[in-house]
Amino acid sequence: MATPTRTSPRANRRNDTVEIELRINGSAQRLDISPQVSLLDALREYLGLTGTKKGCDQGACGACTVLADGQRINSCLALAVQYQGREITTIEGVDHPLQAEFVRTDGFQCGYCTPGQICSAIGMLAEHKEGAPSAATEDLATPSGELDDAEIRERMSGNLCRCGAYNGIVSAIKEVAK
Repeated sequence: MATPTRTSPRANRRNDTVEIELRINGSAQRLDISPQVSLLDALREYLGLTGTKKGCDQGACGACTVLADGQRINSCLALAVQYQGREITTIEGVDHPLQAEFVRTDGFQCGYCTPGQICSAIGMLAEHKEGAPSAATEDLATPSGELDDAEIRERMSGNLCRCGAYNGIVSAIKEVAK
């Protein structure tokens, strides 16, 4: 006589999914998803927030950068279930002077990386304001001095632009940082 197979309560759910609630751009969103779903896929495939881009899906390009409680993260490397109770801001929820400055300084070309660049820049400016140094910070005793080009480039080095709009991106960030 065969021994019956025991399953966890979760296994009885549709496709072994879990119910989570994410707070996205100020709004609570309930999802029934597999625990292995990345935050990027939850945003794009489940919630239709396609402003966050899938570039490399390995955390190397920064196209998927969003803000989690104001800190920049690569959403392709984060599991959606890890972010319950935290405020996630995607480009759709951003209203920041950087957006207009990117346009003014031609900080984008094709625009694919622009949402991640803008979210990363917002997070970077907050890090700088809080006094977090970078590898390019000259004086660690006063790390929140003025952002020069080298400092901005170092802090934004996790975000790639395949079109090469780096000069415009740096100009936009520098202008907003003033």
